[in-house]
Amino acid sequence: MSDHLLERLIRRYPALADCASDIAKAGEMLVELYHKNGTLFICGNGGSSADSLHIVGELMKGFQKKRPVSPAQLPQLDEKTADHLAKNLQGALPALALGGNNALSTAFGNDVHPDYVFAQEIFGLGKPDDILLGISTSGHSTNVLHAIEVAHGRGLKTIGLTGGTGGQMVELCDTAIIVPAETTPDIQEFHLPIYHYLCEKAEEVFFHE
Repeated sequence: MSDHLLERLIRRYPALADCASDIAKAGEMLVELYHKNGTLFICGNGGSSADSLHIVGELMKGFQKKRPVSPAQLPQLDEKTADHLAKNLQGALPALALGGNNALSTAFGNDVHPDYVFAQEIFGLGKPDDILLGISTSGHSTNVLHAIEVAHGRGLKTIGLTGGTGGQMVELCDTAIIVPAETTPDIQEFHLPIYHYLCEKAEEVFFHE
C-alpha cells in the first residue's frame, strides 16, 4: 500500500531517501503502539528535549485534523457534562516527554546519578506495549542510551533518531533513523520533518474527519 505521506516527505527532502525504509518502519511501530493503547515516551537533551516536547504537542491534540470527541467517550459523566466537555476536547494519542518533572529530575540527579534520570522514569512508567523514542544528534548521549537499555529490560520497543554515523544508539535500538548530516543544527533540521511525518501518520490512521 502506498504511503503518500512518506512519498511527500521524500519529495520535499530528497536527502532522506536513503533512510526512508527506517522512517517507514518507525511509522509502522507507532501505529502498532496505538493499536495496543500504548504510550510513546520521548527523551533527548537540549534541542532534542525541545523536539520531545514538540512531538508530544502534535500527538496529544489535533495536528492536521480536528479529532472530534464523542460524549460516549466519557461514560461516567451525565449527558450534559459529557456533551459540554466533548465539545471542548480533542482526541489524543498518549505521549510523554521524559525529563519534564523538575522535582524528580533534580532529586534523582542529586541523590543518585544525573545520567540515569531518563532511565529511572522509564523504569517507573514503561510497559511492554509502550515505545521509547530516543533523540540524540550524535547517537552517544549517555542518559538517552541508559534509558534505551532500561526500556529493553522492561519489554518496550525503541526507536532512535540521530545523525552522523548513528553512534552507539544504532546497535541498541530496534529501529534507528540516521539522517544524512554531520553537524547538530543540520541534523536537527532533518529531525523535525521526520517526526512531523510520524505524528501525521499516526493521526491519519486513528482519526477521520
